[in-house]
Amino acid sequence: MKAKEFMRQAIYLDNRINSKLQQLSSLTDLARKVTSTLSDMPKCPSNTNSRMEDTIVKIVDLQHEVNKDVDALVDLKRQIMTVIKAVPNAEQQILLENRYLCYDSWEQIAVDLGFSIQHTYRMHDMALKEVEKILNGESK
Repeated sequence: MKAKEFMRQAIYLDNRINSKLQQLSSLTDLARKVTSTLSDMPKCPSNTNSRMEDTIVKIVDLQHEVNKDVDALVDLKRQIMTVIKAVPNAEQQILLENRYLCYDSWEQIAVDLGFSIQHTYRMHDMALKEVEKILNGESK
């Protein structure tokens, strides 16, 4: 796996979690909209309760998926942080943390570090080369 692919894993997993959270919110809103009509007239048994139960089961299953993904994200960020800490240059470490763990924009990173955007890109390239060495076991 290339250095950039390794570092971007957290962003993709975080996006997947956010998508699932939106789905969960949508399902929860839908479940709240379901109402039952009460009447003293005899009726055939309906599937209304069954549909509500199915929706609740789906919500709970999705919550479990989100929890698993969050656990995986925490573990992945821990792995990425370990690799970042192995990068010898402190400014490159900060750049990598801000980009791949905090998801900051290039412009924000450049401002935070006090560099031009071009120098920030150059530093990023150098930092990724260091990460590549670390991932390949070539670090000092």
